[in-house]
Amino acid sequence: MWRRLVGILVMASERRYAAILISESANSDEQPLPPRPSVFSAMREANYRIFAGGFFVSSLGLQALAMAIGWEIQHRTGDVFYVGLAGLIRTLPVIIMALPAGWLIDQHDRRRVLMLTQVGFACMAGVLAFASYHGASLVVMYAVLFIMGCVRSFNGPTRSSLLPDLVKPELFPNAVTWNSGIFQVSGVLGPLLGGAIIVMAGDRAWPVYALTFVGCLAFAFVSLRLKIDHDSHKRAAMSAKDLFGGAAHLWREKTILGAISLDMFAVLLGGVSALIPAYCQEILGVGALGLGFLKAAPYIGAILMGIIIAYRPPMKNAGRSLLLSVAGFGVCMICFGLSTTFWVAFIALLAGGAFDMVSIVIRHVLVQVRTPRELRGRVSAVNSVFIESSNELGAFSSGLIGAAFGIVASAVSGGVGTLIVVGGLALAIPQLRRLKTLEPPKDVA
Repeated sequence: MWRRLVGILVMASERRYAAILISESANSDEQPLPPRPSVFSAMREANYRIFAGGFFVSSLGLQALAMAIGWEIQHRTGDVFYVGLAGLIRTLPVIIMALPAGWLIDQHDRRRVLMLTQVGFACMAGVLAFASYHGASLVVMYAVLFIMGCVRSFNGPTRSSLLPDLVKPELFPNAVTWNSGIFQVSGVLGPLLGGAIIVMAGDRAWPVYALTFVGCLAFAFVSLRLKIDHDSHKRAAMSAKDLFGGAAHLWREKTILGAISLDMFAVLLGGVSALIPAYCQEILGVGALGLGFLKAAPYIGAILMGIIIAYRPPMKNAGRSLLLSVAGFGVCMICFGLSTTFWVAFIALLAGGAFDMVSIVIRHVLVQVRTPRELRGRVSAVNSVFIESSNELGAFSSGLIGAAFGIVASAVSGGVGTLIVVGGLALAIPQLRRLKTLEPPKDVA
């Protein structure tokens, strides 16, 4: 089932990618484009199949773990503040270590860095399983989450910057699309699997952490089998000033800066992930399985929207589409905050994920096509501060407001704040508002 869903998303996204390229070619005097690769082009490469298989099992486990962490903390404390605090603890290392992590990634063999990050995830998941089984205090769990945050600061940037070295240049768009599809499908299946395991285990979360241990260890093992060009992992020596290369590039590219800033503040204010366990317990009256469905809802919406976008004509006003989609996300969070039944909450989260997918597509394309190869590790690391940390900081802020004023006030005020951010950034960064197509600059290698 997951392979079919990913295949549909890949096919749709590739049609969109081809349409963008054809549109660019129509405005130039270049020769006609070569035939578009087939849907499974990247999957026919053994190198990418190894990577994709490892990525799927690892992502599946980590998504299940994230759901289980929220459920266990809410179940043990009954206080949404402590769920949000877990998000803050996970994201602090990402913010602190982003620049040195990107600098190190650009200097070392990314396969080995990826292997070490997966081993780190596996070890921490194993410790969480042991701590949960023996009912260890939340202090122990928070300490493990902090270490996992340190590992995250290396994992995402390494994975994204390694991908271009694994496939031929003409297959890179296909591989990127497969990666996106795998992540979305694991985002659907991971929480559902985690919820089902918790129910079958008698409201115990430790088996979910054990599953994550196995998945991450599997990815670590297969990552050493990846093959890249002999010299592709050798990096030129860099000085300390190169530490800020990624940040400097993003500062020059105002359009990228505006897009990722919009996403960061929207999720920071409008993110409700920390509130979902409390909604299930206090308002909706559903257990771990219902929580799994609500956690999966945004990913289902993202998959559906990815298909819809891909079969429409290329964006003629990407900036306007970005702003409207984030505004739609804010409205959905307000609807979720006001919901009192499971299905209303589910639909609101599903629609929110669909709107967020538009933002993801635009931001991802901008970052990919406007970043030189030698800067990818550092730019990806800085981007992770905007994107990954915003989810966790958003969880903390919503949990803090929820503990002080109630979970409904937290969700609704976050959605309203998102709408205010959209209006503010639209005025502050006119380049974003005026963005038309997603064409790559001619000077980016």
